[in-house]
Amino acid sequence: MQSKDPRYWDDYQVGMKFALGSTSFTETEIVEFARQFDPQSFHVDEAAARQSMFGGLIASGWHVTSKLMRLFVDNYVDARTALGSPGLDQVRWLKPVRPGDTLTAWVECADKVPSKSRPEMGIIHEHWGATNQNGELVVTVKGINMVRRRPA
Repeated sequence: MQSKDPRYWDDYQVGMKFALGSTSFTETEIVEFARQFDPQSFHVDEAAARQSMFGGLIASGWHVTSKLMRLFVDNYVDARTALGSPGLDQVRWLKPVRPGDTLTAWVECADKVPSKSRPEMGIIHEHWGATNQNGELVVTVKGINMVRRRPA
């Protein structure tokens, strides 16, 4: 949901934190995602997962990250000013995400710099995080976004 006014690079302040919302994981979606994109046994086979070091079925880290990206786009990105991303610097999956888990995520402006080659845009360095329903930090991401600067 976008605010009435566009959020330009100039509006970001280091330390600003934005709630991204929550997302839950079902056994069915964990297995379906993993069958298509990450078919390791502890993502697709409950019996094998019980015998693994995880002791049960867990979501692929890529599934977790994909669902966070959806929250990021739906609840944070301003389509009027967002210019994409050159990539991520770091993704860490700290705790397994299991069927029935609900993650609550946020993103924080860690740094901002004007573009050296494109004065109409700036770079935002962001730290994402998500906790499970027990308040445990399960994933962190360090990302970069390009954002339009306020017109003169």
